[in-house]
Amino acid sequence: GNKKIRKSNLVIYNLFSIAKFCSQPNVILNNGTKENTTFKFCSSHTIIFWSVIFVILIMENNSNNIVPRIGLGTYNMSSEEAEEMTYAAIDYGYRHIDTAAVYRNEDGVGRALNRIFTDTDLNRSDITITTKLWPGGLLKVDRVKNNEGTIKSLEKSLRNLDLEYVDLYLIHSPHAKGKRLEQWETLLSQQEMGKIKNIGVSNWGINHIEELNDKGYPLPAANQIELHPWSQKPELVSYLQDNDIDIIAYSSLVPLSTWRHKDGENSLKTDQMYKDSEDANSPFKKLAVKYNVSEAQILLKWALQLGYAILPKSIQIDRMKDNFDLTFTIDEVDMELIENLDRGGSVTWEYGDPLAIK
Repeated sequence: GNKKIRKSNLVIYNLFSIAKFCSQPNVILNNGTKENTTFKFCSSHTIIFWSVIFVILIMENNSNNIVPRIGLGTYNMSSEEAEEMTYAAIDYGYRHIDTAAVYRNEDGVGRALNRIFTDTDLNRSDITITTKLWPGGLLKVDRVKNNEGTIKSLEKSLRNLDLEYVDLYLIHSPHAKGKRLEQWETLLSQQEMGKIKNIGVSNWGINHIEELNDKGYPLPAANQIELHPWSQKPELVSYLQDNDIDIIAYSSLVPLSTWRHKDGENSLKTDQMYKDSEDANSPFKKLAVKYNVSEAQILLKWALQLGYAILPKSIQIDRMKDNFDLTFTIDEVDMELIENLDRGGSVTWEYGDPLAIK
């Protein structure tokens, strides 16, 4: 993320420096003349070399960004809330909306998209839509989807969204176990038919993705996982980066005291974690003061600076805007401080960390 951006900035600087250097006359005589031999060398060798390096680095920076870096999450929104917030978010500048079959609000997102395309100059290609296949298997009564069930689920999502295709379709979790490969094969076939632009996974660990590798299947374009300073997953993150799998972070705001604090909003967040969230001297509160932003903005910017896409969710217009306005930069010392706050596993799923599924 940041290292690649710094490399690109360095290359841009070098390109300007070389151009300036190459335009200077060569004071060394060349066979009794003042011919600019340096310019000849630069134009035929050095400029080409650095230009190629520059293009490679730019391609490297953008090659695995499947979705815009800031998207609107819609988990726990009603259909009406999803419609209102999707419309407001896109109107404000968001270009990625994340939903799922199990959220039961795809129809609200679809209505908002129709209004946006009617009311503005935006086209379908301007907006990235992610939705997810519920694979089944979380509970005994939760039937695992086979090929036919997977296709039906995708078609229902497309009807709800009122779209001909989705930009990113994810298998929501690895709970299908023995049918994971069948579901992946089905998504590959639906991608070939044009119903899906990119296929990916969510909450999959290295062992789950390696099953695809072992069969010689294309790897996911993206993996949407719980990521925040208390659950940084360095081994999984390194694996995803090494395999050019875009990292989409959800539940970025777990360390906040307001994260899932209402009745019925269950998770594995412990009483100690809630206590630490409320601590007036918490590192996130201190950083918020230092940078004159909110704690939420600190947590979101941390993820962005590491190159992750984020999916902040809010049903309040002002907070939705704040979640998008992340123009400040956390300095390297503070990024290192946050790196040392890792506590390990995920807490979002009350039934247990999906990464632990065999």
